[in-house]
Amino acid sequence: MQADKMDPAEEPPSMLWGLDPIFSAFARLYVKDILQMTESTQVPGIYFYNLHPIYKVDVLGTVVYKREREDFFCYGVDDGTGVINCLCWKTDLMKEECHPTTSGGKHSDGARGGFNPVAELEKLRRAQQSRCHLEIGELLRVRGPVKTSRQQREIMASTFYKVNDPVMAVQIAWMMEVPQLYRLCYDKPFQLQPKETGDAAIGPLNKATNILRDFLKQKSVTSFRPYDVQELLQPLISCQPQTASADQEPVAGPSACQQLRQLLKEALQILQDNGTVYRKVKSQDEVYHVTAHDKDLLIAVKDIIREDSKREKYAEKGCHIMHILSAVRQRYSLNVSKAALELVLKSLECNSDIVSTSENYYTMF
Repeated sequence: MQADKMDPAEEPPSMLWGLDPIFSAFARLYVKDILQMTESTQVPGIYFYNLHPIYKVDVLGTVVYKREREDFFCYGVDDGTGVINCLCWKTDLMKEECHPTTSGGKHSDGARGGFNPVAELEKLRRAQQSRCHLEIGELLRVRGPVKTSRQQREIMASTFYKVNDPVMAVQIAWMMEVPQLYRLCYDKPFQLQPKETGDAAIGPLNKATNILRDFLKQKSVTSFRPYDVQELLQPLISCQPQTASADQEPVAGPSACQQLRQLLKEALQILQDNGTVYRKVKSQDEVYHVTAHDKDLLIAVKDIIREDSKREKYAEKGCHIMHILSAVRQRYSLNVSKAALELVLKSLECNSDIVSTSENYYTMF
């Protein structure tokens, strides 16, 4: 998941960086990518990964070396892809020395049987010190801006603490979440659309998708074939502007009918990708079912959750969405996508037919 070296000429203007949501978030990047990010030529301290402006990161890793000074800790954090230096400043509470002297005893005597602020403050100091004072081999989570000091990249920690993870549950969850963030966010380059107004800002494909989605919703369509909705997109083809100038010879291209069929095909594919429609059986007779209005699919999902929730394996936490998807594909249709199933589960949950026990887990009482 390494980004290609960015050409400084491709760097977006600094006034547009705020349009990228990653800019204001703590990016959960691998240490290897943090070390290899390209620094901005406009503003020092800002780095780029796939054209995404980044200045603060969130890292989880093992401490492989440590240094302690009067004002800060210096930890080397290894996440399996590389090692980065993390500068962690001590708070005033951590700098205070513990003095179990006579004054402490007087406070203890004075607050006998009641609240002792000195003792409670000492407990807080010790708890904070135990969370922030790590040894080699312990797990550290650190958040903060990225800096370059003495030609070495490091993290100036704004938040850091020791993670107690005896069964590696936190690390496993992290290892599953970060690759997904890369696929959905970090590995997709930041692209700005040209500024347009009105209908010009919406392309024909987006218009076609919106027209079909609104039609299916307003008419409560349960199933249809492509030729049933083809005429709805006809105005989009007839009103497309001609780009050839007057002095150019006409160039042979696809006919209006071919353009219409291609536009319809692409719009239906988008609706399938987001789960709005699906094909129960893939055959020459292209029949599309509308997910939200398919009562047979809703009943099938409800029956699966009802039956499997009674099993001892799923009695406590419920059925995971991937288990439900596998069962739906076995018992109902192989062509039901995860996106379509998510819409069905959301609809059932809104109607109180099922209950979400935790993220991606569902049960029925």
